Formats: sequence, structure tokens, C-alpha cells
Amino acid sequence: MQEYAFIAEAAPPTIAVVRAIRPDQFAAPTPCRDFDVRGLIEHMLRWGPALAAASRNPVEAVPPEGDPQDRLARQLGQIAAAWATPAAWQGMTSMGGPQEMPARVVGAMAVAEIVVHGWDLARATGQDVAWDPRLLDFLHDEVAKTAALGREVEAYGPEVSVPRTASPLARMLGLTGRDPAWTDSVVPGR
Repeated sequence: MQEYAFIAEAAPPTIAVVRAIRPDQFAAPTPCRDFDVRGLIEHMLRWGPALAAASRNPVEAVPPEGDPQDRLARQLGQIAAAWATPAAWQGMTSMGGPQEMPARVVGAMAVAEIVVHGWDLARATGQDVAWDPRLLDFLHDEVAKTAALGREVEAYGPEVSVPRTASPLARMLGLTGRDPAWTDSVVPGR
């Protein structure tokens, strides 16, 4: 599978998780240590436009009003569409600032953002979620390349030790500072 096709594999499971969150779960903690469910949805909505714009493909802005879950689902679909072309992964791009990075690195970051935060939301709300194993292999390799930088800029927490025999998803989560076995006993509906 070509790297530009992975984003189309990443978005639908995360969109399904977002749409299934109940209002009584908005205050639930997430494995993303800085956010509860509502805060993580808002974080994703805040960063989504920059991720889409970095593809250099025009996307229609999601209106800032309305149901946050619906807005996030629409925005995830737009990010996926924006990065689903080979040209989006070529050359240099930026996330809105003056510093440019290889588009391939930013594209992989967009895919990782969708999967990792999709997993965070699924865990926090007691949902099961799964992605294509080829996508997870790709993401593990990409996150491994940038994990030290992610920790340096505090986008990731300290690495969580995960056995080498664990799944690519579990190993990738550990690289981002997440415990793949995270649970919270106060999650509504558990």
C-alpha cells in the first residue's frame, strides 16, 4: 500500500469512535494525559485545519459552531481527503509556521494523530477500535523515527516500555508515552 493511501485507512475507525461517544462520557479521562474526552475533541478540532492545510490541497473549513462530534468527524474526513493524493506527500510543507518539513513527515504525523487520538478516545469511552495491520506497521516505523523529537517538543510523554513481541499498535503507543494497557475504572458505561 502506498503511504498516501494509509490516511484513508486511518480515518474511518476513528470517525466511528467519535460518532459513538455519549454526552455523559465528555468528562472521562483519556490516555492523553492532558485531556479529558471533551478536551481531546477540542484539541483535534484546533489542530485539524493545520494538518489539512499542510497537504497543500484546498479543503473547505468546518464551521466553528455545531455539535463537536459532527464537526470532528467532518474534519477527519477532510484531513483524509487532503492527504490522499501522492502529491501531498512530496516536497516540503509547513504546519502554518515558517519552518518547513518534508511533506512525508507531516503526512505521517497526520496519520498518527488520527490513529493515536482515535485510540485515546476509544479507550476513554470503552469502545473497541481496530486499524489495518499494514497501516499500524507503517505508523510504528514512522513514529519510531520521530519519537525523540516528539518527546523533546512535549508532543509525547516519556516512552512506556512495551515488549518487542507486542503488536505494532502497542509498540507505537509506548513510543508516544501511552500505556497500551491503560484503563480508567471511572469511565461511564464500563
